[in-house]
Amino acid sequence: MNYAQLNLDRQICHRLYMASNGIARAYRESLLELQLTYPQYVVMMALWEQDEISIAELLKKTAIDGGAMTQILKKMTDKALITIIKDEQDKRKRVVKLQVKGNELRHQAASIPEQIRCKFPSINEDKATALIALLDLINQDLASAE
Repeated sequence: MNYAQLNLDRQICHRLYMASNGIARAYRESLLELQLTYPQYVVMMALWEQDEISIAELLKKTAIDGGAMTQILKKMTDKALITIIKDEQDKRKRVVKLQVKGNELRHQAASIPEQIRCKFPSINEDKATALIALLDLINQDLASAE
């Protein structure tokens, strides 16, 4: 029997795995200056887009696991980047709000996307747009299969 279907060079998943690990490494140096991990950076980007967001909305927006999010928010609270408050309308809900220090990090982080983009000299804007569209399709398919 031929098992060519098991060759790593034929696997989309392995390429995504390698790319994900490579991108995490690419971010490491830039995020070290901000004293953020990549998941914390993702949370910060979501909050810079929309401050005072419920934890449920933050989970949906970032696609970070709930258990991991709890730990991330605790560490970010300890660093005085965010505060977690009760929702005014529904006291059962918790809302994540940026503190001054968290807002100030936005200015420091502004150059990070371009720094990372420079690490992909062979991917022009058209290819980047196409890649985003393909990844969105993969994520949609995976979400609908759950």
